[in-house]
Amino acid sequence: MSRPKSFLLAAFSLCLAVVPARTADNQQSGDPSKEAAAFLAQFDWVNGPAKASIGNHAEIQVPAGFKFTGAKGTQAILEAAGNPTSGNELGYLLPASRDWSVIFEFDDSGYVKDDEKNKLDAEAMLKSIRAGTEQANKQRKKMGASPIVNVQWHQPPKYNEETHNLEWAIKGESDGETILNYNTRLLGRKGVMSVTLLVDPEKIIETMPAYQAMLKDYSFKQGQRYAEYRQGDKLAKYGLAALITGGAAAVAVKTGLFASLILFFKKAWKLVVIGVVAVAAFIKKLLFGASARKTIE
Repeated sequence: MSRPKSFLLAAFSLCLAVVPARTADNQQSGDPSKEAAAFLAQFDWVNGPAKASIGNHAEIQVPAGFKFTGAKGTQAILEAAGNPTSGNELGYLLPASRDWSVIFEFDDSGYVKDDEKNKLDAEAMLKSIRAGTEQANKQRKKMGASPIVNVQWHQPPKYNEETHNLEWAIKGESDGETILNYNTRLLGRKGVMSVTLLVDPEKIIETMPAYQAMLKDYSFKQGQRYAEYRQGDKLAKYGLAALITGGAAAVAVKTGLFASLILFFKKAWKLVVIGVVAVAAFIKKLLFGASARKTIE
């Protein structure tokens, strides 16, 4: 079976981060800062201030005090966390503080029409996500993982008609810990750039100004911009609402491919692919220091 793109599992896995479990044997020796430096030194970085390409699709101005690695480094980080890669992972942005990071992933699903921009029903979409949560919790139980409960909007979906950015944030709880996944989708002529913010829920408010400033310095390359759509271009098979409630997974359900996705999930249960956010616990443990040492379920 060919490996599905990570966001195909979004509906099944709730668009929420993996819940890291505390264990008695995850105490590591050594200086975590040195461990992080050694790990990061393996990759090629663009140090800000400088412009960096995100594959052939887009570019970003890397701010001073930040560094950016491309597809090879990004995929290596994901794989080091035990996550499969699809080849869609194109960039990883990290501030010197290592308090948060951003992963860029492009899906060439085609031009997503924004004709639903004034019809985004947050209540209906949350109901759909909760229903998906209940189904996923059944699988989590089989895996020996704790259920995800109290699923709410941290930020209801909002669409910027000028920049064609779609943003939302979902939060939930498991084992008394808050899970938060902040999602941004940047619409382009040939597909969607997924921007995933990895941050401690307690630091989301203080992080947002820098994150939003970073997005302002992102742009699709010439010929790739949303406004450059031409008649005959490939059209995505879903709209804005489906990007939030599951993207292509919604199409997979209708076409019978969902069974294959569930089979993949069962085989890869230890990976718990939830977009690319499954690496959040890994990155926190390795890069954020001893106070965040936790293991992925």
